[in-house]
Formats: sequence, structure tokens, C-alpha cells
Amino acid sequence: MKKYLLVVDDDPDILKVLKANLELYGFEAATAGNWTGANKLLNDHLPDIIILDLMLPDGDGIQICKFLKEQYPKIPVIMLTAKDSVSDKVMGFESGADDYIVKPFETLELIARIKACLKRTTPVDSTITINNLEVNLNTRTVKVKGKEIELTPKEYELLHLFITNRGEVISREFIRKKIWRESKIYSWSRVIDVHIQHLRHKIEKNPSEPEYIITVPSAGYRFKN
Repeated sequence: MKKYLLVVDDDPDILKVLKANLELYGFEAATAGNWTGANKLLNDHLPDIIILDLMLPDGDGIQICKFLKEQYPKIPVIMLTAKDSVSDKVMGFESGADDYIVKPFETLELIARIKACLKRTTPVDSTITINNLEVNLNTRTVKVKGKEIELTPKEYELLHLFITNRGEVISREFIRKKIWRESKIYSWSRVIDVHIQHLRHKIEKNPSEPEYIITVPSAGYRFKN
């Protein structure tokens, strides 16, 4: 499977060149010209690496990097900037950036840094198999009866939370704190239940009689051990 990269830069020419070069080297690349667009892409599909420009029209790269490392600590961030002073580099690394590259740069240098980040952050293969369900925690791929299925980021996070706590009853409040974090979800909201219903439709043979995600009345949910 190709590694998926998200490139965020306000220069359309740089985005065009980077996308073409990254795809030439076997990567899948998505681009955004601002933080608003990048955030929408993140909600659709979490990347393996984020290449982030320090200067964006709708956000400060340092603060955005801090946010990314808080929300997605396992996704490497390579800071892309025209600033090359030592203090700027220190600020970049202190914000959580995994690497820092100064414009202009050679494509081969960027590719080498991307591969180095991937090598540092890719753990030993870890696949969990439960009956017909197979989840690879490294590649974030999910298969049912050997066929890969596509999950949204929230659906995958839910499934990951369930299988890493399988056999235990987990409450809606626990799910909210782990998956939706700072989002405001009111007690009467059905957003968690709706996401779980969608997940069931993708992994269960019969969603109305679930085999994996079991509802525990007045308590929450339990994933089959």
C-alpha cells in the first residue's frame, strides 16, 4: 500500500511540483493551500506524514504543528519553511516537528527525510485477528473475510479503541473523551451511537445481531474478547 502524504503550503506552484514529485517516487499525495483545507482532508483520511509550511494565510505553523502533535501524535510532521535561522528551527522542533527543511530544497533531500521519518515511526507489524475480522495497527487497514474495507478516521479510531479494550465494558463518556476529545457532545446526542451503527454495518455479518460490538444496557459497549 502506498504511503499517503498531506502537503500544506500556500504557494500553488510548490504544491503542484511537490505532488508530482511525490507521486513519481511512489507516494500518494493530497495538497491544501491553507489550514482550513488541510483540516478537512484530515477528517476524511489521516495521512502517514504531514508536510507543513510554517507560514499559512489562516494559521501559524508553529501552533498548527502543536495541535497536530496533540491530536495525532503518531503522525510525523515535516516543517517546510523559508526561515533558516537557528531560533526558527528550534521553535519548529519544540512545537513537535519531526524534521525541518528550508526552501529552496532538492527533491531528493525531501524524499530522504520522508523515508527517514517513516522508518523511525513505523513499528514492527502488529495484526489483530478476531474470527473474520483482521486489523493491522501499523497500516490502519481493516479486512473482513480477507476483503479490505474502508473506514472513516472516526470509525477506525472507534474500532481501535474497542479492540485494544476488548472484553471490557466501555462507557459512552469514555468513548467521547478518547475519540471526540475537546468536541462538545451533549448527553442527549446520538453521534457516538450513530458512528457505532455505521461501524457495525461495515464489520458485522448481521448488524442487528452484532457479533463483535455488543451493547451493554445502561453501561455502554463491549467488544468480543
